[in-house]
Amino acid sequence: MSKVEYKWPYQNEMDQEETIDSDVLVLGGGLSGCFAAIAAARKGQSVTLVEKGAVEKSGAAGTGFDHWESACTNPCSGVTPEEIAGAYVREQDGYSNGIAHYIECREGYDRLLDLEAFGGKIRDTEDEFAGARFRDEKSKLMFAYDYKNKFTIRVWGSTFKPALAKEMKRLGIRILERTEATGLILAGEKGNRRGAGAFGMDVHTGKFYIFRAKATVLAMSRPARVWLFDPDLTGLCEFRPLQSIGSGHAMGWRAGMEFTMMEKSVRAEFSAAGRSFPPYGAGNNHNTWYAATMVDARGVEIPYVDRDGNELKTVSERYYPVPGQKFFLKGGVIDNPKYEYRGPETLDFETLMERGYQLPFYADLSRMPEEERRVIWGMMVGEEAKTKIPIFQNYTERGFDPRKHMLQSYGTGWQSASFLEQERQFFGAPGGLMHDWDLKTNLDGIYAAGDQLYASDCAGFACATGYYAGRKAADAAARTIGFSEVSREDIEAEKKRLYHPLYVSQEEGMGWKELNMAIAKAMQNYCGGVKCEALLREGLDLLKSFETEIVPRLSASNPHELMRTHEVLDILTVAQIVLHASLERKASSKPLCFRRSDYPEMEKEEERHHIVIRQEDGAVCTREVPLDFFGELREEYEKRNGDYIREREDAGYEKG
Repeated sequence: MSKVEYKWPYQNEMDQEETIDSDVLVLGGGLSGCFAAIAAARKGQSVTLVEKGAVEKSGAAGTGFDHWESACTNPCSGVTPEEIAGAYVREQDGYSNGIAHYIECREGYDRLLDLEAFGGKIRDTEDEFAGARFRDEKSKLMFAYDYKNKFTIRVWGSTFKPALAKEMKRLGIRILERTEATGLILAGEKGNRRGAGAFGMDVHTGKFYIFRAKATVLAMSRPARVWLFDPDLTGLCEFRPLQSIGSGHAMGWRAGMEFTMMEKSVRAEFSAAGRSFPPYGAGNNHNTWYAATMVDARGVEIPYVDRDGNELKTVSERYYPVPGQKFFLKGGVIDNPKYEYRGPETLDFETLMERGYQLPFYADLSRMPEEERRVIWGMMVGEEAKTKIPIFQNYTERGFDPRKHMLQSYGTGWQSASFLEQERQFFGAPGGLMHDWDLKTNLDGIYAAGDQLYASDCAGFACATGYYAGRKAADAAARTIGFSEVSREDIEAEKKRLYHPLYVSQEEGMGWKELNMAIAKAMQNYCGGVKCEALLREGLDLLKSFETEIVPRLSASNPHELMRTHEVLDILTVAQIVLHASLERKASSKPLCFRRSDYPEMEKEEERHHIVIRQEDGAVCTREVPLDFFGELREEYEKRNGDYIREREDAGYEKG
């Protein structure tokens, strides 16, 4: 049989080059990037947004999400931004982002109102859940987790990205889809460099772009596929989309930006190379499924307990703080919960086994009140990005009925599949770019938002920080005169780096999947659950050998494969950042999920500090920063955002 020749369906524009100028350049079209672009455009600046996918459905929340945490200023809220932002910082023992979390808590509900104005759905306008205890009858808002304090709102997240795309087009924002940002453009002398834009490439045609800008917002994803990758199951290697791999981190590192907490990683939990069930596709009692009734193999109900260890007798009790407890955190924001902020939980696995409960365990929604069953399965599972189609739609089509059927809980353990200690992920407030109160990086003219920030969070965090960074970038652009010239030497060097794999023979070369698998194996071996100086340095040497021996042999046959190759080159850079950061921390740390066998003693509370790292001419530079460097949150925020506070009051937002 003769071989069928495949023809690439897009025209070849490898030899074409285009320069685009705009006041503000936004890299990344997820939630944070869209809001950054909208904020800058509202301030009258010309804006270009560069997105690797299609904006209407791209990013980690592209196909939806089910809850909006930290809406502390909604009219029903029983907590303040200061209380929740402070709790976020304390529950991570200080290794958290007080600035970004306060912005999330202070401005998050404002962004929800924006989304509603753009056409997104945030209220039960059809009265589907009228009378439910989690619904406010006046505002028609619906709440999750803590029904007393009401600061987490159930939302129809699948409506949000289309609404954002429509609003950006209305504002005249220039959107380049199917275009990857590949590197930052810097201007000025060493020691006084500033951002001047970015390079990019069309992933369909290969066309090269030079984006000149007065201010740039990095709004790309957190890293992924660093420890876990299976070439046969690429779409199941991480919790987030395949294309979300931390390219902004790699670009920032090459440019000399500062990072912190990059030594932090947690044992893998979701979607890791086929090792777990699809996220939320089997019954559990966290996040989307909170607080599902759980039973064992015999149908015996597994009890919930409150903060103080008391067993809860009713479903209703699971949603309220214990007497003496102001509020509790729940949802997608908990990594290492502190006792005083825990909400109702089921007993731990060891206690359940000691009491005679039998595996497997199941989520049994049929034992819950009808409105709780419908809101978990029909809305939460129906709106979450990872579950809307693969779980809710597919299971329903195959006959699943939550009124009479149960779903088995995850894997070989209690809450999740069983992963090895060296199989790790960037989950639970991971590392990222260091920044100031303007969300500006150490390079003038470059701002960051969403998953680019250290200790990043979920949807509300992304939207709030995106809008904040966008308006600060717009202010900076308004103060900047003219665009910086880009040297032909820099342009040609970037083109050579980008297009090299197209000229390597397919027969003699190596594909991107092989390198990604090699990086993941190296990180498991040399930067796994337990680290030490010798292992980390061996790991760096091995990754360096990949740069010299494997990278020149990488081969791609079309622009899409070329994009995947660029992604893995960025994963290689991120892996090196992690190794360097791990070498710099000379102590073990529980809140950072960080253990070194050559420094086995856990750091004392008074010894905790951020280690900030960057590279300059290949050398790693470090400095130490106090965990509370951001100061008193409300005071510092208000002294810098008086114009926004006045604007918000003039616009008549629902509650301040």
